[in-house]
Amino acid sequence: MAISWVTALKLVPWGDVIQAAPSVLKAAKGLMKKSPEEEAAYIHATTPAPNAQALPGSAGELALQQVAQLEARIQQLENAQRASALVLEKMAEQQAQIVKTVGLLRTGATRLAWACGVLSILVLGLLIAVIRM
Repeated sequence: MAISWVTALKLVPWGDVIQAAPSVLKAAKGLMKKSPEEEAAYIHATTPAPNAQALPGSAGELALQQVAQLEARIQQLENAQRASALVLEKMAEQQAQIVKTVGLLRTGATRLAWACGVLSILVLGLLIAVIRM
């Protein structure tokens, strides 16, 4: 038998989720930052050597073309990784906002339940008072 979404939401440990949300956001932001070593390696890999000369023959030219293709593919993969990290950061921020909103909704629902309970008692007391008259 399927459980309702309300029951499923009650089973979620919201305290743990709320405590974990800032660390998730921090980790996503950490993905966006590059270390100085990575930056230096990237600059070194993308700048051509000053004395680089084409190898004689078609085999040398073919090797240079393959290297250029591989460098272009690496650049594409790095761009895709940066885009993925941006998406993760946005998702983490949205998750933190959702957790905050769900916490507020949960508090509101608890207050509403208490208000309904008090109102029910007052209506019951009013009915008893009317019947006794």
